[in-house]
Amino acid sequence: MEFIKVTEQPSLYRHLEKMTTEDVLTNINTEDKTVPYIIERAIPGIAALVNVVKEKILAGGKLFYIGAGTSGRLGVLDASECPPTYGVLPDLVVGIMAGGDAALRYGIENAEDDEELGWADLQAYRVSSKDVVIGIAASGTTPYVVGALRNARQSGITTGCIVCNEGSPVAQHADYPVELVVGPEFVTGSTRMKSGTAQKLVLNMISTATMIGIGLVEDNQMVNMQISNNKLVDRGIKMVMKQTGLSDYKVAKSALLQYGSVKLAVRALEQRS
Repeated sequence: MEFIKVTEQPSLYRHLEKMTTEDVLTNINTEDKTVPYIIERAIPGIAALVNVVKEKILAGGKLFYIGAGTSGRLGVLDASECPPTYGVLPDLVVGIMAGGDAALRYGIENAEDDEELGWADLQAYRVSSKDVVIGIAASGTTPYVVGALRNARQSGITTGCIVCNEGSPVAQHADYPVELVVGPEFVTGSTRMKSGTAQKLVLNMISTATMIGIGLVEDNQMVNMQISNNKLVDRGIKMVMKQTGLSDYKVAKSALLQYGSVKLAVRALEQRS
C-alpha cells in the first residue's frame, strides 16, 4: 500500500500568482498560526524524547541530529547553537546532514537517496549505545534518515524522530517518534514552510529543555554561555552583579573574563566574600 504524504498534498490555496503581496503574506501567516497548536498536542511525546536525551547525556552520551535538505540544515543549526549558548563542547550535540557541510549552502539533494550513507556518517562520529540519534525528515520517508535510524536501532542505540506525516517509515524506526502533521503547505510540497517551522520549534524545545535538565541554566539565566563578544560580556557582567549583589562593574568584569563563565565567576566571588 502506498504511503500517502500529507506534506505533498495540494495547497488549500489556488492561483497564488494572482494574489496581492498582502494576501500572500496574510495567508502564509494564517497557515503558520496553526503550527504551535499541533506542537502542543505532541508535547507528551517530545517530553519523553527529552527525558531520554537528558538521561543519556548525564550518563556520558551524546545527541545526534541527522537529516537531509531543510530538515538536515535545521538540525545542524540547533546543534551549532548549543556550545555558544550553554558552553558545552561542540561534540555533545552533533548535527549531520546528507551531503555534508557543502549541503548547508548548496542543494545536494541526491545525497538523501542513499539508505546506507546516513549510518556511515554516524559511524564516523563513533556513535554508540550511550547516545541518542534523532532523525529529522518532513516527509518521514527520506532514505538517508530511514537507513540511519534502522541501523542505529539494530545497534542498540536509542532513536527518535521529528516528522510531519503520520505512520511514516522514519517513525517506524524511532523509539520516540514525534509526529507533527501540519498539513499541506501554502506552496504545494514546500516543506521548508510549515513543516520546517514546526521542526525548528521542536528542536528549540528539545535542546533548551535538555540543557536546563542537565544543569546548564540557573533561574532563567544562561550561566554557562560562551563570553565571545562585547554584547555577551556585558550581559554576563550584569548577571554576575545581579547574582552576587556586586555593584562594581569592573570587578565583575574582571572575574567573568578570568573564569570564563557566569557560573564560575559567581562561585569564585562568593568564595572570596
